[in-house]
Amino acid sequence: MDPAPSPETPPEAPARPAPQEPRARFIALLRSSARDGSLTKLTLGRHRGEDHTLKNIFVRPVMLSSGPHLSFVWRHATRDVTKNHAPGAGIRLVDKLLGADFLDAHLFTATQIAQLECEPGGRARLRVKAAPAAPAATGSHDHAKAHSIAADAPWLCGLGVTDEKGNPLKGMAPKFRQIQKFAELVSHLLTESGIGPEEPLSVVDMGCGKGYLTFAVSALLGARASVVGVEARAELVYASNRMAVEQGFAPRLSFVAGTIAEAPLDKADLVIALHACDTATDDALARGIAAGSRLLLVSPCCQKELRPQLTAPPVLALALRHGIFQERHAEFVTDALRAQLLEWAGYRTKVFEFVSPDHTARNLMIAAVKVRQPGDEVIAGKIREFAAFYGIRTQALARLLGFTL
Repeated sequence: MDPAPSPETPPEAPARPAPQEPRARFIALLRSSARDGSLTKLTLGRHRGEDHTLKNIFVRPVMLSSGPHLSFVWRHATRDVTKNHAPGAGIRLVDKLLGADFLDAHLFTATQIAQLECEPGGRARLRVKAAPAAPAATGSHDHAKAHSIAADAPWLCGLGVTDEKGNPLKGMAPKFRQIQKFAELVSHLLTESGIGPEEPLSVVDMGCGKGYLTFAVSALLGARASVVGVEARAELVYASNRMAVEQGFAPRLSFVAGTIAEAPLDKADLVIALHACDTATDDALARGIAAGSRLLLVSPCCQKELRPQLTAPPVLALALRHGIFQERHAEFVTDALRAQLLEWAGYRTKVFEFVSPDHTARNLMIAAVKVRQPGDEVIAGKIREFAAFYGIRTQALARLLGFTL
């Protein structure tokens, strides 16, 4: 007979699984939040890769025509690059970058905020805390996500972007995404400009059209900002002013009739011109510079002025026989020249995609932050070399700034 077990000997405990290391736990949290729809955004920082111009990566969930994706914004010193990835591929990319090219990561979900800090030697620390309480979801997919502009804002409904519950109306989902992206972008750029969160601001939106983004910037900045939308079409000005009154934005938001070149503009901290056609973009930039704007934000459109002047360098002559290449090359030369002229005028300039090309073809954005006095002769010399290479003798922004090409 076997002896009875001693009461002093406790039964053997089952083996516990080894805890996941912090980096693996972080990736698991990311994968879970992307799968269940609770992911709000992800940021990667403390870059140490080979590309010294790269500063951060910002990741957020987007819904494209092909299904849910992760939108990566690669933020460089002078430009942003947007790339969309399927969720699985995007998470694998984050896994590859963490601890290698980027040492810090912040994950924001509907319920948690997770921070991963890596050391070059491989050690890492993960801290997780509960996210601030958010309003109860209404069942809408868009309400489940955090937005810079509330999806159920009454003015979005008034402008025909969403219904009363905050769901984008048919055909307006791209406009809704554009509004949210624009608000997020303005927030980042104001921080980069050194403009404090409570500092009073004067904002002018040149060629504002129906005022979607004019209302957005007013809603984003609140009572501290005086926002004026300039629009040539009197019927749009009337409708926008009526909406501003009805939605409680007046008098801090107002609209005036006029062209970009002629509208009154004495002083402005932020000048915006989105999809101003051809040289109207140059008019907006020149007016903003003259008004002492600390931040300029333009999205050019229909860059036609330089195409007749453009002389193909011999090495490009064969390629530029094709009209589509001529058109795209003229767009590149025009906006590259604008960016250089802004640098000469004392602005730190970056050129990037405003929204994914899946949403609109007109997605180039030029952002310029005032950092110094104008007149850098080194930059001036490089601009003239650039113009001479392409045979450019005159250009609207150069003329308006008194810069001789």
